[in-house]
Amino acid sequence: MIDYYETKSQPVTRVMVWEAYRKVRSNKGSSGVDGMTWAELESDLSGQLYKLWNRLSSGSYIPSPVKQVEIAKKSGGVRKLGIPTLLDRIAQQVVRHHLEKQLEPMFHDSSFGYRPNRSAHDAVARSQRNCFNHDFALDLDIQGYFDSIDHDLMIRALKHYCKDKWVILYVKRWLQADVMKGNVRELRLKGTPQGGVISPLLSNLFSSCSV
Repeated sequence: MIDYYETKSQPVTRVMVWEAYRKVRSNKGSSGVDGMTWAELESDLSGQLYKLWNRLSSGSYIPSPVKQVEIAKKSGGVRKLGIPTLLDRIAQQVVRHHLEKQLEPMFHDSSFGYRPNRSAHDAVARSQRNCFNHDFALDLDIQGYFDSIDHDLMIRALKHYCKDKWVILYVKRWLQADVMKGNVRELRLKGTPQGGVISPLLSNLFSSCSV
């Protein structure tokens, strides 16, 4: 009998991995540095997810480098996106689902970016309501926010709100994962890649602690 709730040294079950796969798969997305497509992954889905669970649950999981792509902005310049491999995105979703339940209650009620069950339309409606109570507005934009997050401060904030050592272990590894720019591999000394599954949640945590 297969125990899908089995864990090893880290409290990650096979069910958690399968649910993360379904969530990431529904969002589609392109290949990372290994070139693996969804069709290739699903040709041996049980085997690939079993190996991923085995590594996550034993503490031996190490993410691949993140593929960097540049997207042109309408206003000029480019936005740098970091694309993890499909398996790394599934691993990140495992942690995100667990961590989100801890962090969501602490976020401000007027925060709408990258949050579950909150849309841009909700943000506009809240803004319209606020305009009836105030005669001024503040418009702030942090240039290159995802790319400028300090890793040490990020981990300090995470440790303050999350006591799960396995979560902190893997977040550290994702933050420190190398970047592939074409055929050039570079160290990442700061930032969390915009395009990673876990990055929006981490950026919300960092901004909440910085206010």
